[in-house]
Amino acid sequence: MNSITLGIFTFAFLGTSCISAQKQVGKTDSKVEATHQHGLDKTAPHTTDVAIQSNPEPHLTNLRQLTFGGDNAEAYFSFDNKSIVFQSNNKQWGVECDQIFYSKIDELNQHSGKPAMLSTGLGRTTCSYFMPGDSTMLYASTHLGAKECPPSPETNGAYLWPIYNTFDIFVSDKSGKIIKQLTSEPGYDAEATVSPDGKSIVFTSTRSGDLELWIMDIDGKNPRQITNGLGYDGGAFFSPDSKKLVFRASRPTTTEEIETYKNYLSKNLVAPTNMEIYTVNVDGTDLKQITKLGKANWAPFFLPSSKKIIFSSNHKSDRGYNFQLYTIDTNGENLELITNNSIFNAFPMFSPDGRKLIFSSNRNNGGTRDTNLFIADWVD
Repeated sequence: MNSITLGIFTFAFLGTSCISAQKQVGKTDSKVEATHQHGLDKTAPHTTDVAIQSNPEPHLTNLRQLTFGGDNAEAYFSFDNKSIVFQSNNKQWGVECDQIFYSKIDELNQHSGKPAMLSTGLGRTTCSYFMPGDSTMLYASTHLGAKECPPSPETNGAYLWPIYNTFDIFVSDKSGKIIKQLTSEPGYDAEATVSPDGKSIVFTSTRSGDLELWIMDIDGKNPRQITNGLGYDGGAFFSPDSKKLVFRASRPTTTEEIETYKNYLSKNLVAPTNMEIYTVNVDGTDLKQITKLGKANWAPFFLPSSKKIIFSSNHKSDRGYNFQLYTIDTNGENLELITNNSIFNAFPMFSPDGRKLIFSSNRNNGGTRDTNLFIADWVD
């Protein structure tokens, strides 16, 4: 995952998406770029209502900001629609790198202080999700590899995500007690999400030698490989009927691309700059490429109807870091822009009842690099 390996991108951000909660890397005018270079004022007043929308976003109404500071991402709803679990590196909460937090939605605001921390506070974590019944949650953590946050890899200026081989998937109760370890294979196991029917977990693993999607039963048993194409397959979510997966994938094709991908993977790295959105049945059949936009398309999620997918993309950006939310039909048609405020919007998730959308954005951050959580009513 990323630094906040927020699902994955970090363009100066963070990054693995789930993988990590990334950080904004660029701005659109010289005034804002200057704030990036000289230390930013985090004392600017916060706004919690729709006034933060400076441009129309007609599918989003009653927009509300939930977090204020640090990098916050990969926020996912409980089955009863009332709570969220998410990752954050907010230094004011006493953490050095991404840790997992949870809260009832109506209790998150700028006056609520630190929400309950679910993870151990050791190592780095990513990709949390509620388990059936909402009394336990799963997440990935490196804490068995070392108590410290794993070091950022040397990338020589390239934009790369670390694929920490000490990530494993755990289940915790709300007190933060780990009650089960779901994976123990050597290598990377992370990016886990739960099917709406509560029967299965999809995750990304290197156990077969490449970054592939795997599904296991809700108790961690019966793991089976779903994808097998060379490239990074990750950030998968189930369709509302639990029969399909939507995910992001890179597919190197030229000799040079393949060599580069394998070289990075041997160093536990991946370059997320060229990814498209795919769907596949949970048994591995009917693999389809949905987008052919170029650049980085990621963080996909099915709309409640299952007929459309929402995702984050920088395909319209001239400089690489302008990520907006889009929807597209599952046949690859009718691409529609959803957000247009700020240069980073990602990690969208619909509530199980289909009424609300939660996502991460660097809007309304007072000129800082903070990425916060926002929730809105969804209007078709």
